[in-house]
Amino acid sequence: MSDSMIQVLVFAIVTSLIGLFTYLKCRDQGRSEQTQNKEYFLAGGGLTWIFVAGSITLTNLSTDQLVGMNGNQMALLVWWELAAIIGLILLAKVFIPVYYKYNCTTTTELLEKRYNNKHIRAVIGSLFFTGNALIYMPAVIYSGALFMQTMFKVDIPLMYIATAFAIVGAIYAFFGGLRAVAVSDTYNGLLVLGMAILVVFLALNAIDYDFSDIPQERLTLIGGPDSPIPWPTLLTGMIFIQMFYWGTNQTITQRAMAAPNVKEAQKGIFAAAGIRLLIVPAIVVLPGIISYKLYGDIGDAAYGRIVGDVMPTWLTGVFAAAMAAAVLSTYNSLLNSSTALYVCDIHEAYFNKEPSVVKLSGYVTLLLTSLTLVLVPIYQQADSIINLLQQLNGLLSMPIFSIFVVGLLFKNVDARAGIAAVILGVVMYGMLTFESSPLHTTIHYIHLMPVTLFVCVAFALTVNKVVFGLNAQWAGKSSAIDNTVKQ
Repeated sequence: MSDSMIQVLVFAIVTSLIGLFTYLKCRDQGRSEQTQNKEYFLAGGGLTWIFVAGSITLTNLSTDQLVGMNGNQMALLVWWELAAIIGLILLAKVFIPVYYKYNCTTTTELLEKRYNNKHIRAVIGSLFFTGNALIYMPAVIYSGALFMQTMFKVDIPLMYIATAFAIVGAIYAFFGGLRAVAVSDTYNGLLVLGMAILVVFLALNAIDYDFSDIPQERLTLIGGPDSPIPWPTLLTGMIFIQMFYWGTNQTITQRAMAAPNVKEAQKGIFAAAGIRLLIVPAIVVLPGIISYKLYGDIGDAAYGRIVGDVMPTWLTGVFAAAMAAAVLSTYNSLLNSSTALYVCDIHEAYFNKEPSVVKLSGYVTLLLTSLTLVLVPIYQQADSIINLLQQLNGLLSMPIFSIFVVGLLFKNVDARAGIAAVILGVVMYGMLTFESSPLHTTIHYIHLMPVTLFVCVAFALTVNKVVFGLNAQWAGKSSAIDNTVKQ
């Protein structure tokens, strides 16, 4: 049997086993409630901490992380992962008790209840939905297809591989709901983390653990002014980015909101933080740094190439299954959360209060999958997928986060003031950060994050006072943050 046949056979066996284990775990749970939002989008509140941790970890850790961060071929990118630990702690201690207190299905439902207005929920839900559709989903599918193409050195067009990923992920998300997504995420996570750790050791062995001849700027954790993460940004925008991503992003928080209670959710989040501290930093930077020594500056192709070179042939099929699992887990998680945002925040509010959740989800899934494939060629033109993602993320992250800040810390604020601030923030950040804009600035985009946040908060409070004649009041002890749920 040829090497390629062995790879395909192992890939098929491992992938099938994960699918079988997921089916056996989920087949008897929640069927009678499948048409209800809580079951389809929050697994009926039945996820134990193990599955919360597994799903959070693999939803975030996909080929856009492994390919994109290793593609920078420098240690500096590890700060994204280390700072994420702070974001996870804030999710556990600050945001999760609030979401459980208000019995939220989506993070944006909190805004509706704090502002007493369904329109602000729909606007922010639409922005989250748009970000997933235009930024995250095509990036995940593109990076996954690129990795497979690079690792196996095949001549199959990248779009063919991307199409296969998108279709399989869509089927998984549609038929399984969040329960199947979270369970498969956990099983896949064990495989992904195990194989990624193995790659680190094989890569280190390939250079005899010798990091000489690698430029110092590739090894330092102190970024210079022209680096992807200048060190002062760690003190400005980095923390706010993490607070937004881990605390308010539906795709991440949805997993934690699917636990039976706050304590179970917190256990899962802390376990995910532990994984991120002990395992993730090494797997997202070391192979890239080592590939620089072996091949030079080859960008996003670095991870796929080093894996293909150091991994024994008989194991490449297992690794391919792991990477496919990472892609599919992140993609179907994005699909499930995006569908939840549309169904709960928009469709039920304006069109039909009691839709067929499964049927409607199918239509939304089909639309998003088609759009993903249309956008993949655009991401092929990016110099660095991870840097592009972080820059694009700023368009929505701080404007959206500002509305959560205002809603949680103040009362007596008109929702229209918050919506106006979001619009201002999106336009301002876009005008300042993108080179085609006449107002483009050389200030690093991470520094622009807190600027955008504070401007949006100030603008919302000003419009609330000047336009709507309302005096915003500090929520104090009545704020949602202070009234955490004790369970």
